[in-house]
Parts: sequence; structure tokens; C-alpha cells
Amino acid sequence: MDFKERLHRAAERGQQAKEAQAAEATAKAMSEEECRRLHSQCRRELTDHIESCLRQLADNFPGFDFETIVDDKGWGAAIRRDDLSLNAGKRDNLFSRLAMTISPFSKYKVLDLQAKGAVRNKENFSRSHYELLKDADLDAFRQLIERWTLDYAEHYAGS
Repeated sequence: MDFKERLHRAAERGQQAKEAQAAEATAKAMSEEECRRLHSQCRRELTDHIESCLRQLADNFPGFDFETIVDDKGWGAAIRRDDLSLNAGKRDNLFSRLAMTISPFSKYKVLDLQAKGAVRNKENFSRSHYELLKDADLDAFRQLIERWTLDYAEHYAGS
């Protein structure tokens, strides 16, 4: 066997190894439908936790109204409050709001948590966290939801 033939066989073995690795990676990768199902399950669990935390926050600060969010930007919940301020004869309306949502399934296959809030007309609360769907840790997401709710409560109480 001459060098040219050995070179050709080495190239074939390399190509076969590459194809075997690609087939293995494809088998490991989650199918699109499995990803959708997993995202839906995670979204339901986290949405329930968001609703629970925000309801407790609204109960702790009377005057907040609770609402669920289901739209094209995601699923979750929000609390809002409108206050009236009278300073030196001037009347001002002050709004406060906190919304947390889980973004819909996307081609990027991530679990995405968003929080936006305002305290007395100042939009100064914005948080975001995402993880690849296959690596998502729901306990870590629950802890973030609780921490962000507590951060907002502290910020609201301090203003």
C-alpha cells in the first residue's frame, strides 16, 4: 500500500469519525417538540410562583392591584398602584408597578425571566435572567423571583 492510498483511507476514517460525532450530538440534542414541552412546563411552574410572590407583596402593601399577564411578550403577573400627592397646592398622580414575566418559547431555546418596575413615577427597576432550557435550574429561578420581589418591596418602602 502506497502513501497516497493510506492518505485516502486516513481521510475516510476522519470523515466517518466526524459523521459519528454529528450523529451522537443530534441524538443528544432535544427535539423541538421536547423543548416546547419543557418550556411550557417550566413556564407554568414559574408563573405560579410569580403570582404567589406578587400577591403576597400586594397584600403587604395595601392599595396595590394584582393582575395576571398573558400576552405575546410572556406570562406572569403584575401589581400596580396609583397614588395622589398634594404638595403646596399641586396635585400629582404617582404610579408604582412591578411586572414579572417568563418570555415565550423562542428558537434560541432559553428560559427567560424579566422584571420591570416603577416606584412613584420613576422607572428604576429592571432585571433579566435567562438560562439555556436544557440547563435551566428552576430552584434558582424561584430564588430570583423571591429576591427581586423583596428588592422591589424594600425599594418601595424606602421611597
